[in-house]
Amino acid sequence: MEKHKHYFYVLKCADGSLYAGYTNDLQKRLNTHNSGKGAKYTRARRPVELYYHECFSTKREAMQQEYRFKTWTRQKKDIYIQEMRMEKEAAHEKDTEKL
Repeated sequence: MEKHKHYFYVLKCADGSLYAGYTNDLQKRLNTHNSGKGAKYTRARRPVELYYHECFSTKREAMQQEYRFKTWTRQKKDIYIQEMRMEKEAAHEKDTEKL
């Protein structure tokens, strides 16, 4: 994970619920959540796992995505994550074909 990057991330909690947040260090933030020192929401729903993330060049963009995501229904969140994963996979396959 690169320095000076800003991440919007989604955690999947032990109870199956989702938690969205912002960080500039994914691994450190995940460790914080799982140690019980993260957000109050995740403390009672451990362990949590990194379910999805996006990288942005600015903190503002990452936080705007977090805000948008939090306004959506669970169904819309699931569809969005599925579609974005498919797009990333297709882009990766296209890049691999060039090699």
